[in-house]
Amino acid sequence: KYISLRAFAIAALALVFAMPAKAQMTDNGYANIDWQFNFPLNNHFADKGSGWGMNFEGGYFLTSNFALGGFLAYHSNHEYFSRQTLPVGTSGSLNTDQQHTVFQLPFGFATHYRFSDGICQPYIGLKLGANYTKMSSDFYIYEVKDDTWGFYVSPEIGVNIYPWPNSIGFHLAGFYNYSTNKGTVFNYDMDKLQNFGFRVGVAF
Repeated sequence: KYISLRAFAIAALALVFAMPAKAQMTDNGYANIDWQFNFPLNNHFADKGSGWGMNFEGGYFLTSNFALGGFLAYHSNHEYFSRQTLPVGTSGSLNTDQQHTVFQLPFGFATHYRFSDGICQPYIGLKLGANYTKMSSDFYIYEVKDDTWGFYVSPEIGVNIYPWPNSIGFHLAGFYNYSTNKGTVFNYDMDKLQNFGFRVGVAF
């Protein structure tokens, strides 16, 4: 349960001590490390909102406002299903309760357009890439899973805030994402994934 928070703390501390004390990573670059919370939209497998996720993003400003970079994120959503009879194969069945999990690992390119370069830097962004997704059902000591790949797109709106000169800042963002992943576990079918949520983190 504590992997996301520990990873966030370790990564943030490492970057704070390893990087020069500037308002941004370089004069023309930026980086964000975030904890994120998301709400799945009708994936019919694990629909509960979750805070078990993080986002890592960095880029370089090709102009004073437009940056191009990359991102890597992960998130897990869980949902408990009470005891029921499930089909197994063509003639078998299984009566059990289940813990469903959807784990997502999107990565790829990130674009970032900021509207100012002062203390408060509002921006809009777009992420494009691939999304590895594992949908799994756990019961007793067993697991049934389906590993899938899909195309990923995610628009985002947010702000980087640097309240002190020559120091790190804060990052706030809201996002929506869509991916083309499809999978099947038992009699549960997942066809495309959609989520919306928010991110809170540190900005370099």
